[in-house]
Amino acid sequence: MGWARVVRELSDHAGSDDALAEGDAYQLLAAMLDDGIEALELGAVLALLQARGVTLAQLLGFYRALNERCFRLARPPALVRPVVFSSHAGTHEEPNLLPLLALALPRLGVPVLVHGALNGDGRVATAHVLRELGVMPCASLTQVETRLDEHKLAFVPTAVLAPGLADLLALKSRLGFNDLAQLLAKLLNPFEGEALLAVAVGTVRERCLLREFLCACDCNALVLEGTEGEAFANPRCRPELEYIHAGTADLLFEAEAGQFQSAAASPSSADSASTARWIRRVLDGDAPLPLPLVNQLACFLYGAGYTDDLNQAKAIVAVETGSLVAV
Repeated sequence: MGWARVVRELSDHAGSDDALAEGDAYQLLAAMLDDGIEALELGAVLALLQARGVTLAQLLGFYRALNERCFRLARPPALVRPVVFSSHAGTHEEPNLLPLLALALPRLGVPVLVHGALNGDGRVATAHVLRELGVMPCASLTQVETRLDEHKLAFVPTAVLAPGLADLLALKSRLGFNDLAQLLAKLLNPFEGEALLAVAVGTVRERCLLREFLCACDCNALVLEGTEGEAFANPRCRPELEYIHAGTADLLFEAEAGQFQSAAASPSSADSASTARWIRRVLDGDAPLPLPLVNQLACFLYGAGYTDDLNQAKAIVAVETGSLVAV
């Protein structure tokens, strides 16, 4: 494929959805991930896709190329689906509470894989908070599988799972944008069997696109408006929680209209050390788990197959989150 032609097509078809078909999108991302496009053309293509937005057909092609270049993990030996978090945004204003969910779910019997960036680029990365909590990054696929088998929790840099995608993600610091790479990272699933993706969305358009994609691909996912781009519910105001499965979308919780102001609802400071200390207090039972996160945990239990009844999942979480004991 001539990449200059792709640039021209994307430029000439401004406002049209047929500039790049699914097959072309597959070949384009395959070349991106394989380092087969010169820097100038790559920057131009990414800039045009950023400006135009991605269509469903293009996303299907992109995903197929990514899926072929993702290293695989054996599913953990559990009766439920593992939950997969993608964490590349980090937080700035709000404490990053994704690690709270990542630590709470294994205590309820649900394996968790978190993949993401080691560096927050000035923001509080999930990796930073997990490190404060004693969860170190895995350096190999074997180590990931061992951690999941023994502890039901592993954090791994995305580069270990999909090196080409990690290279694309790293371009954000040079380009100042990279929505395509972050979008694809949210959909990365390294398990050979089923998994439940935790998918954070920002705009209405992104939610609609990902809903269509996840339904078309028969994926299992919990979709919610992210907190500063991370896949955890705002502890002061629950977002809409939507469960995608078997090609359908079910609304599990509606969005709350207002915010709850509570000193106990989140850490006093957003830095990684303060956030980790507060998470420890919650897991030790010394601070309450905010209700929006209780609701999200119930959705995860339901989506992971822990129970086939959402009300039962709510009851289990309501009981268990009051008695979590620190490891």
